[in-house]
Amino acid sequence: MNSSQDILIIGGGIIGLSLAVELKLRGASVAVLTTNSKQPTARAAAGMLAPQAERIPPSPMLDLCLQSRALYAAWVERLEEMTGLKTGYWRSGILAPVCKNEFQEQPFLSNLNSQWLDRDAVRQQQLGLGEEVIGGWWYPDDAQVDNRALFRTLQTATKELQINIIQGSAGQIIRQQNQIFGIETTVGKLQADRYVLATGAWSEQLLNVPIFPRKGQMLSVCVPENCGIIQPLQTVLFGTGIYIVPRQDGRIIIGATSENVDFTSGNTAAGIQSLLAGSMQLYPELQNYPILELWWGFRPATTDELPILGASAWENLTLATGHYRNGILLAPVTAKLLADLMLEQKLDPLLSAFNYSRFASS
Repeated sequence: MNSSQDILIIGGGIIGLSLAVELKLRGASVAVLTTNSKQPTARAAAGMLAPQAERIPPSPMLDLCLQSRALYAAWVERLEEMTGLKTGYWRSGILAPVCKNEFQEQPFLSNLNSQWLDRDAVRQQQLGLGEEVIGGWWYPDDAQVDNRALFRTLQTATKELQINIIQGSAGQIIRQQNQIFGIETTVGKLQADRYVLATGAWSEQLLNVPIFPRKGQMLSVCVPENCGIIQPLQTVLFGTGIYIVPRQDGRIIIGATSENVDFTSGNTAAGIQSLLAGSMQLYPELQNYPILELWWGFRPATTDELPILGASAWENLTLATGHYRNGILLAPVTAKLLADLMLEQKLDPLLSAFNYSRFASS
């Protein structure tokens, strides 16, 4: 099979599909090569939009994350209107509880909306917190989206826009000097004028880019029916090494481990035990909630934990990978800035901080 497109995006996760939708809406001819055999990284996420709770220091990365958070409401509204589906976007705010013997770090930027809540105030903000909690930082502008619902919405948007989705696995990328000439796949050779690498944790298997997988184990519980209310948790709880993300339908997502174990699949007893112990310390009532599901996924990490965005060593290849813990948050800004770059040759100054050249051996 030979297929030729204006732009071929290699990778059909949240980042690849977000960029495909943006490019198509701006008039580009675009195709996406995707495989169902690999678990999308979108599953290894809770959908937190948390640049403040994540405590990202003042930097281009914080600027990128804040810009993306600001784009989110309008971005999901457009997707929901296009598809008739819901993404679970919720301005729930995020509460970062502080437990006994934990250092009460100040937020980095006082000009961002945040508030310290003492022991009494934090319990007024959220009932049922554990005895160990002595206070917390409240970030009302941080939010969440249901990452699985967002992924389904993006898949539906590609159908609505008649974007060519090619089911198959990428093999060898055919390179000559500073050009990409095609890609061998399980469905034949594909060719395009321009290419985007958006294969997340698997990127290094295709090209020499310094991406490695960092495994995250997660689980979900649900609020028991005899509880009397659908969701007693009305905000995300973001602790040290643990987060608890309530959904409006009564599910509660608990995550996530961070493991350097290559692509070792499966949940482990130790991983799940650590998540349960950490979450019950913050919100003891969880001990009574039935477990719904256990899962895992692989985050695309780089050594500096920043994404690789923009130009590459090949003239007709753009990079959109290495988003690590912030792929869901950064989807709208990645799509916007890379579409500006590819279609209008507009290089946002922010992108320079995420150029692949920072890894070139000195």
